[in-house]
Amino acid sequence: MNILNKSIFDEHINRENTGSVKWDKPALQSIYGSEDVLPMWVADMDFPSPEPIQKALIARLNHPVFGYTVPSESIYSEIQKWVNNRHQWSITRDMISFSAGVVSAIGSTIQAFTEPGDKILVQSPVYTPFFDMIKNNGREVVNSPLRLEKDRFAIDFEDFEEKLKTGVKVFLLCSPHNPGGRIWTKDELLRIGELCLAYNVIIVSDEIHADLFHSTAIHYPIASLTDKLADITVTLMAPSKTFNIAGMQASFLITSNKELQVKLQNAQTRQAFHGLNILALTAMEAAYRDGLSWLTELTEYIEGNVKVAEEFITAEIPNLRVMHPDASYLLWIDCRNLGISDKEIQERLIHKGKLALEPGTKYGPGGEGFVRMNIGCSRSLLTDGLNRLKLAFS
Repeated sequence: MNILNKSIFDEHINRENTGSVKWDKPALQSIYGSEDVLPMWVADMDFPSPEPIQKALIARLNHPVFGYTVPSESIYSEIQKWVNNRHQWSITRDMISFSAGVVSAIGSTIQAFTEPGDKILVQSPVYTPFFDMIKNNGREVVNSPLRLEKDRFAIDFEDFEEKLKTGVKVFLLCSPHNPGGRIWTKDELLRIGELCLAYNVIIVSDEIHADLFHSTAIHYPIASLTDKLADITVTLMAPSKTFNIAGMQASFLITSNKELQVKLQNAQTRQAFHGLNILALTAMEAAYRDGLSWLTELTEYIEGNVKVAEEFITAEIPNLRVMHPDASYLLWIDCRNLGISDKEIQERLIHKGKLALEPGTKYGPGGEGFVRMNIGCSRSLLTDGLNRLKLAFS
């Protein structure tokens, strides 16, 4: 890692009083009942976004007119090149559509492909909005819980198939997995696809963390594996987690199935979604055109943070166990050996350790006794957080 970029990632940037849901004191008071906590919870990083994105935004702001806009041909081209180079997946321009964020896209797909009362399958513990969007749209959650095998998540394919048999219409796949950081193998994805094909189930694959795979793993978009799988899949991707621009509210959807795409676009029309704003399009294009060097440095730094955290917890808090992530900057930490309730875990973290982490219970059945820790931060802030974690349970 060169010295310049290392200094960028090692610098702690003060984000207080910037409207940050993660750092601003009113938000912390509302969510955790205390302003006096170190926030390592919601999934945005504390690093500056890549300089090319900042420069592109400034250049666009220097033009004084901000009227209605449409995506340029170049943004489609940059997305295609990025997906091909990063994931070895060749997509065409007409497979791409846009959404103001992946959660919004999940809502659109639910409305497009199901009716009120229909069953939608998830695998808990999993990203909280999966449950929220299903319930908020009047659909039924069907859960096939993941299994823990040697501190790794595994799919219970027997249970998965039994749940599909109950009349499931859509399967929400989290790939890479949040909160566990698990990258599913090609064989696992093919088995998922085989079963969804057999039971006529549409796959909506949330791959927002896809670009953040570590050096020891590789991410496979499920739709890239076979033409048959591509035909039943809508893939959700975004630069938001990758380049720390979540506030831009920009994502895109990929599907080769024209019938699914038309249904999706009709749902977005009913929601009065007419496209991304000017700055979101500017940031997205700059990210995919010029962000690779920054991302390479970032993933190296994040892997260093993972190593620091794992070694610290093993040595200093042996009652806790860490699920080693294949991707992203989130740690799923097992606190069950402490022998205390989830409520007490949070009370100790907040009031003794002065540390704000995500409670595992937010992620559904199987999350009990766990917490999620965001380590997308400077090494010094990570060290502070780890010491607070130790203090909470000492």
